[in-house]
Amino acid sequence: METLIPVINRLQEVFLTVGADVIQLPQIVVVGSQSSGKSSVLESLVGRDFLPRGSGIVTRRPLVLQLVNVPPLEERKAHENGNGVKQNIQNSYPGIKAEEWGTFLHCKNQTFTDFHEIRKEIEGETERSSGENKGISPEPIYLKIFSPKVLNLTLVDLPGITKVPVGDQPEDIEAQVQDMILSFISNPNSLILAVSPANSDLATSDALKLAREVDTDGRRTLLVVSKLDLMDAGTDALEVLLGRVIPVRLGIVGVVNRSQHDINTSKSLEHSCRDEQAFLQRHYPSLASRCGSRYLAKTLSRLLMHHIRDCLPELKTRVTVLSSQYQARLSSYGQPVEDHSATLLQIVTKFASDYCNTIEGTATHIQTTELCGGARICYIFHETFGRTLQSIDPLGGLSELDILTAIRNATGPRPALFVPEVSFELLVKRQIKRLEEPSMRCVELVHEELQRIVQHCSSYSTQELLRFPKLHDSIVEVVTSLLRKRLPITNEMVHNLVAIELAYINTKHPDFTDAAQVSASVNSQQADGTDGGKRSKNERLAEDRVPPGGFGSPSRGQAVNLLDTAVPSARKLSTKEQRDCEVIQCLIKSYFLIVRQSIMDSVPKTVMHFLVNFVKERLQSELVGQLYKQGLLQELLIESQDTAQQRTEVAQMLEALQKASNIISEIRETHLW
Repeated sequence: METLIPVINRLQEVFLTVGADVIQLPQIVVVGSQSSGKSSVLESLVGRDFLPRGSGIVTRRPLVLQLVNVPPLEERKAHENGNGVKQNIQNSYPGIKAEEWGTFLHCKNQTFTDFHEIRKEIEGETERSSGENKGISPEPIYLKIFSPKVLNLTLVDLPGITKVPVGDQPEDIEAQVQDMILSFISNPNSLILAVSPANSDLATSDALKLAREVDTDGRRTLLVVSKLDLMDAGTDALEVLLGRVIPVRLGIVGVVNRSQHDINTSKSLEHSCRDEQAFLQRHYPSLASRCGSRYLAKTLSRLLMHHIRDCLPELKTRVTVLSSQYQARLSSYGQPVEDHSATLLQIVTKFASDYCNTIEGTATHIQTTELCGGARICYIFHETFGRTLQSIDPLGGLSELDILTAIRNATGPRPALFVPEVSFELLVKRQIKRLEEPSMRCVELVHEELQRIVQHCSSYSTQELLRFPKLHDSIVEVVTSLLRKRLPITNEMVHNLVAIELAYINTKHPDFTDAAQVSASVNSQQADGTDGGKRSKNERLAEDRVPPGGFGSPSRGQAVNLLDTAVPSARKLSTKEQRDCEVIQCLIKSYFLIVRQSIMDSVPKTVMHFLVNFVKERLQSELVGQLYKQGLLQELLIESQDTAQQRTEVAQMLEALQKASNIISEIRETHLW
């Protein structure tokens, strides 16, 4: 099971190369208040003095520390010379002649054997990102230390929790530090190493408070009580270490840190460990075996290995799922273009096919939120256009006075004995003309929908177009041009349909009501309905002879200019006038309904033939003819920068996931126990 931590370290390196945080790997996160001794605890685990030290906030960037146990130098030399026991080739590290060394991720080809240089590099890298004063940065520094004295561990040292901004720190420094800490410890695969000094009340520990926020049941938290030697005289931390003050599920470990005097006098960590054990034996003899830096290192290594073992199945599943997702994304971006001619023809052909399929309703991507393509065209024909025509009143805009005026104008100077046919034609043509505007609007709506299908295909069906913006724009331009050329032709044909109806009024149409029947029907209705049938024939004739108001002769003795007399806008019609109007109205309504039905049937057919079907049949040949030109191939198939960059990033992530899958698959089930 000791091989699990190096496996996680390898996984961490794999994902760091692509700069991604899609996989949450198990690690130990060190949390504590400013100057609580976090860095001292880490140095005691490593056994070397390598972290920046001082007063105030010293750790100003997250430090991801990977400890790797390696064989001693003599063993590695013996392996290189072919002597001694054969070691794992990964643990031989040929070419490195030091007992202990470190490497930084940002200095890939540089090996640090002097730990003072490691400290300087940490300080320099911190200042490059966070400034020379007291500013902080969330960007981690990755350090790997190889030593025969360490246990395999992965730890993250975070800036200490601070309250008051100093130097060039922002006013919200407390919130920034807390957000940074929470971003690390909220990872459910991380263990929380909460460091709290023994000379402060544990109930006020900021580290434990933050840990409780994300780990309410304490399954991932280990408490380290530092600075046991700095407690007030007459007090001790026995109750705290036994868990009687605040119980912590993973345990409580007490340690003794090096004092500033020890650091200034360069006291070695080996001497500090011996002094620590002596202090524990003297003050806490019953707990000495369960406290101290060495016990803490063993405990952390054991906890991390068990935690990795528990997380590994879920981690493997996550890597597998992500691999399939990124593979699908990479496929959607397509491969880099090699044969420009074949690629252009393929895209153009697919677009034309998708365009036609969208009209026919056989496209692979069917929208469920709104009507699209052929379905919308059908809706325009039968719902929008059909209902609009149905809503037109056959007699709309025609008053009885308009009809009477038309009748009189058609008879000229002679009084009419019968309803003149010319007046009927004049009025019915006026009504038929009203069908032209909605017919033209129908053509416009279908044209707009054919234009929308281009965007639909590029967004859903032919996604390759998104890779090539210039090709997409050119295809849109060709389709728009083709539609624009067909629009006036279709409009003219629809206009002609109405003009054809206006050209000849076919009163012999089988569905048209006979004028004689209409007249007879109206006469019979009037005969039955006039004053209950009680009026005599002479009275009706006398009434008919009475000249209508406004048209009668002036009374004697009055000089009136008849040419100046205005036609009345409203008056009571005589029985004959009423009868003539009703006859004309019935005839207009009968013929208008025939023409309306004909227009409702012929306009959709005309639009389909002259616009929709024509575009479907000619689209591919038009696209090939306009775009398949040798001089345009290179220009049209230039990928957008976003697509090329995204494909590169997805390919790198997919490669990292495949490497991670291979690394995880190396672990046998027997290694987990």
